[in-house]
Amino acid sequence: MKLNKKPMKNRPVYVTMPSLAPLEEYTALLKSVWGRGILTHNGPLVQQFEKEICSRLNLPGFVAVTNGTIAIQMAIKALDLKGEIITTPFTWIATVSAIKWEGCVPVFCDIDPQTLNIDPAKMEALITSKTVAIMPVHVFGNPCDVDAIEAIAVKNKLKVIYDGAHAVGSVYKGKSLLEYGDITAASLHATKLLNTAEGGGCITKNSELHEKLKRIRFFGHDDLKNVIEDGFNGKMTEVHAALGLANLKYYDIVLSDRLNKYKYYKDALSDLDFISFQKLTYGEPNYSYFPVIFENEARLIEVEKKMNGDQIFPRKYFYPSVNTYSKIVEYKNCPVSEDIAKRILCLPLYWKLSELDINRIIEFIKKG
Repeated sequence: MKLNKKPMKNRPVYVTMPSLAPLEEYTALLKSVWGRGILTHNGPLVQQFEKEICSRLNLPGFVAVTNGTIAIQMAIKALDLKGEIITTPFTWIATVSAIKWEGCVPVFCDIDPQTLNIDPAKMEALITSKTVAIMPVHVFGNPCDVDAIEAIAVKNKLKVIYDGAHAVGSVYKGKSLLEYGDITAASLHATKLLNTAEGGGCITKNSELHEKLKRIRFFGHDDLKNVIEDGFNGKMTEVHAALGLANLKYYDIVLSDRLNKYKYYKDALSDLDFISFQKLTYGEPNYSYFPVIFENEARLIEVEKKMNGDQIFPRKYFYPSVNTYSKIVEYKNCPVSEDIAKRILCLPLYWKLSELDINRIIEFIKKG
């Protein structure tokens, strides 16, 4: 297995770093932007990026936007949702913030302790006359139980929006995981496998929804510049699209590198009895993260403290469980999510991470 041999000198090791194309390839694209003088408003590089990401991931369409949070809000708005949306407490706060900003109410459904995804077996008990949608998260790019969620949604006439922030590159039943649900909202944030620095996108197989999403991201304008519905400013700029195009050339290399490093960690740590791993049950994840779950929080804190002392910074992610943000949401008991959040640590995993640094991290874990 070929990994980078040399550590980055005198630099801390963070949980992640952006995967970036060579600077000269990015600046070459920027020269065309400067030459045209078009920086935004669905410019040619945004359109090219949308076409190329669809081609690379075999997607029916991609509406590029400013970030993954806006993508979730656009999905809710495009489906005209008002009411309760069942979602997971084991997620980043943006999932819940987007629901609230669109005037809906998040209802927390606890997670499966092994996959770390929303537990469909606990979902139907939460459905009421006010429920309008389900918003699962593909946690760390690990596919949810898509078929079970779809069955529940169809039975109860609910919409499904997937928070696919982590899911670019994940596959289910031979197709991109981004294709599932009524709409999937993806992130292209700097920390993601494919990034535009800040960015995101909406994916749907429904052509009418696709066109509506395009209007929503530009203040509700149609192609004739008439404002025909309520929208807002969700446009991706040419500068961000240029970075996406440059990085897209290295997508396969980055994806393969993450898989290699994931397996390297897993092989080295599998014999330890005081940690466990996320169960990969449905489909093929993109291996963008390497979470380990400690037997107790005290042991995690001790290991994390030792790593930090050697300039290695893993992350308790997601922590805390979102249902405990009492200033944002009304508390609902989700014991599995709350327990996992206290014991989970995502280890550094990114393109330029060296084999020597990975081995240092592995030794810290083994010494426990």
